[in-house]
Formats: sequence, structure tokens, C-alpha cells
Amino acid sequence: MLRHLAEAVDLGGEVVVLGDRWGTLATALAEYRPSQISDSYLAQQATVINLERNGLRGPRLLSTMDSPPGRIDVLLVRVPKSLALLEDQLHRLAPSVHEGTVIVGTGMVTEIHTSTLKLFERILGPTKTSLAVRKARLIFCTPDMSIPRTTSPWPRTYDLPDDVGPVSGRTVTNHAGVFCADRLDIGTRFLLRHIPARGGHVVDLGCGNGVVGLAAALADPAAEVTFVDESFHAVASAEATFRANTEAPARFLVTDGMSEISPGTVDLILNNPPFHSHRAIGDATAWEMFTGSRRALRTGGELYVVGNRHLGYHVKLRRLFGNCQLIASDHKFVVLRAVKRDR
Repeated sequence: MLRHLAEAVDLGGEVVVLGDRWGTLATALAEYRPSQISDSYLAQQATVINLERNGLRGPRLLSTMDSPPGRIDVLLVRVPKSLALLEDQLHRLAPSVHEGTVIVGTGMVTEIHTSTLKLFERILGPTKTSLAVRKARLIFCTPDMSIPRTTSPWPRTYDLPDDVGPVSGRTVTNHAGVFCADRLDIGTRFLLRHIPARGGHVVDLGCGNGVVGLAAALADPAAEVTFVDESFHAVASAEATFRANTEAPARFLVTDGMSEISPGTVDLILNNPPFHSHRAIGDATAWEMFTGSRRALRTGGELYVVGNRHLGYHVKLRRLFGNCQLIASDHKFVVLRAVKRDR
């Protein structure tokens, strides 16, 4: 992408960068003062750090929930993993595109599918790709102003099944790109059957659409629930889900794990940690969530975790907390409980 821009694109006017995972494009193009649009709080923070390290200023950081610039002269798209997120954002950006807008996308060959190209064509205009170079390729889209500028089909809603405790039959809202957009995932379904009714301060860590935190609030109306996720769309989904089902007070934080939760203030943390980060598979995110949870819990506070059996979360929890109890298991998942104790 950067090589093509240097050789063939006039970066004058309003430059918008969508899906810039860790700020590489925004940092490299800082002199053009681009607007970076991201659904990831962590990607925004990485961008800030990369700009500071290089002594740069200029890029404007926007979330996928913010209004985009009114006019876009150059649109650069790092193709996201989620096709739904791409669809939503192209719909939101389309009204700002004009017939002279330069539109260039990029991604690994394995990330660019026929469906990806069809989205560009259906929403923005005729689309073609470059030859692959080192397993990556570019997408070139020519704006077609005769295409109707329709609104995004996101967010979407669905009703929960009747066998998941306090949230049975409740309506869930999902913004684009949030995990399991049209159904309840089986891991969360398993956790919902084993959530304790405990008052005090409850945190839904990595909240996604907020179903788990909602269940805690409905199970015990005295609970004070905080929803935490690094995805702007996830937290917006959680708030919409919660507001549609209860008038109870709650907090909604877009942040890095438990970083904004005061130490020793939480009674119960509910967590279904992800083990994918883009194309990488690992437990780094889970480890950060567990260590942050221990710091945030009061003495006697509990962390409930659901995960695939093979991930071995019990080993990590015992190392951190000195204890780990198996609450429930089936052929695929386990629900684990760790208690913060004085050492």
C-alpha cells in the first residue's frame, strides 16, 4: 500500500484510513493529517505511541461509531477480518465519497475474497485487484455516483433461546463485527447457565454484546454492572442490549482490559476470553485479562471464566490466584472459578 501511494497517488485533500490495525499507515502518512477510523481502542493507543516515538503529530483518531469526515478525497482500507464490519463502514463512508475520490484497499491474499470485492462494487463502484506481491494484493475501486447511498444494515437484533437463565428470550443488539452477530455462541450459552447471583460490583470483561453482564444484572438487581471491551462496537452493542432489557444503572467502558477499574473494588468478574487476535492464536490476551482481574478484585472476590477445555486456563488461574475450582464442564468447554485470597 505505502509503495503504491508513493508512486501513484496524490495525497492532497482529506485522507481517511480505515482498519489501520496498529497505526502503521497513519504514522507513515502523518504529514498528510489523515483521519484514522478504527473499531479498536488498542489500535488507537498503538497509533498514539507510534506517533510519539517518531515525534509526529497530525492524524485524527476516530472510532467506527463516530461520524466520518464530510468529504473524502483518498480512502485507504486495510481489509478487516470481519466482512460485516467492512460492509458497515463502507456504507457509512459512501456519502462522503465523490467521483474523484481515490479508493485503495489492501490485505493478504487469504483475506481478500470474492465477497470482499463484491462489497466494494455494490456500495462504492467497479472494483479490481492487483497481482499478488509477497502474498498481499491491492484493491482498486472507482466511485460510481449512480449507486444509491443506502444506510448500513447494522446493528441487528435477535432473541435469545429459552434455556439460558435470566436472559432467556431477551433481545440482543449486535453492531457489525461483534462476535456472534446473529446467534448466541455456545461458550457464552454454557457460562450463562452457571453465573452466580451475587450483588456488589460485577464486571463483564470482554463484554461483546453484553449478554453475560445483563444476565448478572437480572439475576441480582442489587448488582452494579460494568461492561468492558476494547471494541467500540462491542460496548455500543452491550449498552443497547442492556438498555433494551432493564432500567438498572450500569457503566460502559471502551478500554484496555481492567486498566480503568480501581484495584480492590470488584466482587465478581465474568469472562469469556478470546484466543484469536487477527490471524494469531495464543493466550496473551487471556493472561492480561486474568492478571488485571486479580488486581481489580476485592479479597474474596471471584473470577468466573469459560473457555475451551484444551486451552488449559486452570493452570494459569492457579498460578495467579493459588486456587481454581471446576464449576462445570462438557465435551468442549469448562467453567472455572478463581477466588482472590490474601497471601
